[in-house]
Amino acid sequence: MTAGAAATPATGSDGGSEDSVCLRAAADFVRRHDTSTLLPLLLPGLDGPQLHALTRHLAFAHAALLVFPPDPATLRAELAACGLTADAPPLPSSVVRDRLAARHGRDAAGLDVSILRPGVRAADGTRRAVEVFALTVPPGSDLGDVAEHERVHQHEAHLAFEVLRPEPLLLRGLCALLADQGAVPDGGGYNPHENGTVLYFTVPAAALAGYRRVELYAPGDHRDVLAGHLADGPADRPAAHSSTGAPTDQPAETLLRLLTGAWATQALAASARLRLPDAVPQGESVDRTALARRTGTDPRALATLLRYLAMLGVVTAEGERVRLTEVGALLREDAPASMRPLALMYGGPFYRSFGALDHTVRTGETAFDHLFGENHFDHFARDPELADLFDRSMAASTRMFDPVPAHPALAAAAARPNGGTVVDVAGGNGELLARVLTAHPGLRGVLLERPHAVEAARRTMAEAGCADRCTYRVGDFADVPADGDVYLLSRVLHDWDDDRCRAILRHCERAMPAHADLLIVERLLPADGSASLATAWDVHMMCNVGGRERRADHYADLLGAAGLDLLAHTPLPLDAALLHARRPERP
Repeated sequence: MTAGAAATPATGSDGGSEDSVCLRAAADFVRRHDTSTLLPLLLPGLDGPQLHALTRHLAFAHAALLVFPPDPATLRAELAACGLTADAPPLPSSVVRDRLAARHGRDAAGLDVSILRPGVRAADGTRRAVEVFALTVPPGSDLGDVAEHERVHQHEAHLAFEVLRPEPLLLRGLCALLADQGAVPDGGGYNPHENGTVLYFTVPAAALAGYRRVELYAPGDHRDVLAGHLADGPADRPAAHSSTGAPTDQPAETLLRLLTGAWATQALAASARLRLPDAVPQGESVDRTALARRTGTDPRALATLLRYLAMLGVVTAEGERVRLTEVGALLREDAPASMRPLALMYGGPFYRSFGALDHTVRTGETAFDHLFGENHFDHFARDPELADLFDRSMAASTRMFDPVPAHPALAAAAARPNGGTVVDVAGGNGELLARVLTAHPGLRGVLLERPHAVEAARRTMAEAGCADRCTYRVGDFADVPADGDVYLLSRVLHDWDDDRCRAILRHCERAMPAHADLLIVERLLPADGSASLATAWDVHMMCNVGGRERRADHYADLLGAAGLDLLAHTPLPLDAALLHARRPERP
């Protein structure tokens, strides 16, 4: 969950669809991650020994979020719709209730907050949970402002790790290691009913997991450690120490880690170009010498690269043998939603243009255009291999699409007497439209794209079994087909400046019947300046495309200029968001 991810009402027209999207996203997050993949995202400065120390002693347990159902029955229905079943009835959550009361100046007695922990089975078979705090917000309640604030700031969203062998000395060591990485103590407590101690931290702004709050849960009574944790803080935190116990110059060390980010990009891109991940059998380890033979690389140089990849969490070393982590497996060409094309793109053309970022900042001109003499769309279109790589790199982030087919606008279109039509404007290789049509057999699709992309979309639809329910239009934004029930604009608007965005939205508005919905997938810049992938992508768009990421209110203004209202926006995986717009209702 990202701060600023969803400034939406607590309930929608279907009685809580925004909560359902958040619940699905949290459950999906829990299924896809484990301790070894999450810790480097939460603490990007971890080196190999530190990561190994933490993964030995911590186990990812749950993701937590706060939702706002109008009543308990709606919450049960939303959980069931997301495939979440709690093993026990809800219990009062006095801790969250008291925090909400303090934050909003409310009487705690007037806040009905409960807690549930529905189980989730992870990809590796491990049983984890989604910890659901529920603040009941009945229709017409004066708690609407509380819900809106909490949706924006996500104060209660966190990731929890259980300490496997909690001993006072170990707990203090774990706290010191987290502090060494820039994590700040953020409260905690002892629960006598569970006989467990909770230590909360806020992780550094550079964290990439989408969560900024982390919980360490230690079974047993550790109030002596808790007292020191609660007393600690930015002003009185002891000097940071490295994993060897020696004092560290944390600002200089932090800057050095940031400065070597380009090395990490090229190490990942090089491993993809050399097909190292493809040469390691899935779920197995391989001898380094054998790996050098398979990939045609120098054994000594390969050993150096593998040591760095292990520090990055891409591989693990077991003596002379190497095994891919879940992160590294994403660089295999045969991985579902493989991110290999993204590594090749970010380590190739976009890497070169980022070297001219200072030109963009100095002149306002796009670095890619300056370096290659034309915009990236034209440049890639003239090179079939680059065009194919770009389309495949876009498909590498399709995890963000997972919750989209469940949106109420699509369900309503599918329920129309003769079925509905979904128009995907600049729909790329058809990945999103294929997911929507697969989820709703009653829907038909129309995809508008450039000629080479249409051919890729035909293949995608055929593989998804939706070829007979989709038609294709070759054209540009002025050719948006009319008479659709739902229109999709996925990762399109961030490519363009405001004037071009307004023109694109006007083309959509003119084609949309009065009842039609517009769904937009983009990353939203957080309104409060908190950490988000959107902030990094904003620099990328400026440097390479000439576009930009935007805040929700900025999109609302663009939509308004095109005669459309932004109704709501809800979070998606990978720090994306789904914006829902329609024509204003007429009296």
